[in-house]
Amino acid sequence: MDSFNIPHYTPSSSVLKFEVLKEEDFSIDRLEIFEVNWKIYDGEFNPSIGFSNDEYSVAKFMRAMAESLLVTHFENAIIDEVFYRYRKIIDDRISKEKT
Repeated sequence: MDSFNIPHYTPSSSVLKFEVLKEEDFSIDRLEIFEVNWKIYDGEFNPSIGFSNDEYSVAKFMRAMAESLLVTHFENAIIDEVFYRYRKIIDDRISKEKT
């Protein structure tokens, strides 16, 4: 486990603009930012509302992105269990807080 690492950095739009523009060979014609909402409903957070499988959707999305990296490193045997546990973690998180 200690040998696996997915470096991930999501810069702010101002950091991204700064880095692109300091190169001077590049310019930005358009920069769009999208909000990723883990919740299917689009209202105020209310823990008493059913979550209708939001955790399943998040886990499927993450599996689509990361499965090939994980299989390459750990082989296929653990993948189902990893994402089953991940789904449970997401379910716990979104039942307690707005994500």
